[in-house]
Amino acid sequence: MRIALIGYGKMGKAIEGIALTRGHEIVLRTNIDNLEDNIPENIRKADVAIEFTGPESAFDNIMLCMESGVPVVSGSTGWLDRYDEAAKYCRAHGKAFLYASNFSIGVNIFFELNKYLATLIAPHPEYNVSLTEIHHTQKKDAPSGTAITLADQVLERIRSKKSWVNHISDNLDELEIISQRTDPAPGTHIVKYQSAIDDIEIVHTAHSREGFATGAVLAAEFIRGKKGVFSMKDVLGF
Repeated sequence: MRIALIGYGKMGKAIEGIALTRGHEIVLRTNIDNLEDNIPENIRKADVAIEFTGPESAFDNIMLCMESGVPVVSGSTGWLDRYDEAAKYCRAHGKAFLYASNFSIGVNIFFELNKYLATLIAPHPEYNVSLTEIHHTQKKDAPSGTAITLADQVLERIRSKKSWVNHISDNLDELEIISQRTDPAPGTHIVKYQSAIDDIEIVHTAHSREGFATGAVLAAEFIRGKKGVFSMKDVLGF
């Protein structure tokens, strides 16, 4: 499979390493230093594009790939206010698009655990829930995309929480997400339920980027030749 890497930073290079070990070919690598190469003519050389860029450019890159007729897998965060627009275009024009806030297989299992635990605790208002996410100091967005996904899953099931906030809060209507930045820290996410009697906590800790990169390549292998809007749930068969 021929892959275009839109965003060739640390994650892009990790994806490249995994892709090459799985027998794939990288036909395009673009970053801030060679934006002139990020054109339809070059993107069309690929069977699938994998996009990991910043929130300011992610939407435009995703649309460029779809408009070029190339399925696109995106792991960029901070741009989701335009996700519905990208998904609508994809469905209307018969394109292929897969977004995940986190491609790690372990994290996606963690997402399923998070939903199940929130469902179990929802009838028990004595438990108050909060989230903590810990990442390296170079991470641009806070809270992380993974923490937002976890928070949205909780909000769908625990209706006493009306919205999430990215600070300590005494308002019981608000779901607290605390973002910590320290080096080295590939990524830790903690969902904690506290009551006067006991605490319940689930934790996912990443040890390297390899898990994220492997999941992104699996997603690219999955989406090749397909049409529609997908997620890691489709890739993993959840």
